[in-house]
Amino acid sequence: MGDQQFLWEPAKYVEFANFRDRPFFDLTSRIAASAPRSVVDLGCGPGNLTATLAQRWPSAQVLGLDSSAAMVEQANQLASPHDAGPPSGAPAHPAPGLSFAQGDIAAWMPDAATDVVVSNAALQWVPGHRSLMAGWLAALRPGAWLAVQVPGNFGAPSHRLMRELAASARWRRQLDGVLRHDDAVGEPDQYQELFLRAGARVDVWETTYNQLLQGENPVLEWVRGTGLRPVLAALGPVDSVEFEQEYSALLAQAYPAGEFGTNFPFRRIFMAGEKQ
Repeated sequence: MGDQQFLWEPAKYVEFANFRDRPFFDLTSRIAASAPRSVVDLGCGPGNLTATLAQRWPSAQVLGLDSSAAMVEQANQLASPHDAGPPSGAPAHPAPGLSFAQGDIAAWMPDAATDVVVSNAALQWVPGHRSLMAGWLAALRPGAWLAVQVPGNFGAPSHRLMRELAASARWRRQLDGVLRHDDAVGEPDQYQELFLRAGARVDVWETTYNQLLQGENPVLEWVRGTGLRPVLAALGPVDSVEFEQEYSALLAQAYPAGEFGTNFPFRRIFMAGEKQ
């Protein structure tokens, strides 16, 4: 997912699979391609969602690309037969055209055969991704699709409190420049204009999912799998414990547990467009 230097943990990432999976299906349901030849999933993570694209379009060559070696290793289990059967949550019979590779999204470009490009919750890690998207749209042939989902919650308490703590006197020296915010993602109207200027018909929308999480301080567990990873990588194991303790206390106040669980609103921005 992007060209990140910190290590991704596939098991932690899929811990909230139901909540992480739904935006992918909300996004890809808007792609109207009927029989694409080549489908690419940029920032494929552990590959379980990429495999559903291979099931949807069994005659296509479906490639999942991710910068994390650990994610690609996990994903490759879906692309080759195993005596023990596919990993939990994967389609029972992956299509023969499914494959995965390690690579940097920022260095990727579509070729003449690329019919569908999907990127779900990955481009927020890639600086300058809107320029990349404009380049992809320019390179795609008429009739090809680009579908992208990015989180729009960088102003939420979960992210704001993390940034404020990282900027405090205790952590400023170690975490200066680690967390991106201002240019991480654009707003829906900016993405809409990007597609239109590239000659694409596009549907842009946003959804806030009121995710009801269970367990003790579950928002901390959520961000451990995504937004907190650069912080933990920069601090190392000892200081990470101290930072997490401070951050956990702040999250517990911002997201108090209710009778039925902890409500964690999560805004996401979607766009799906066809090159004209």
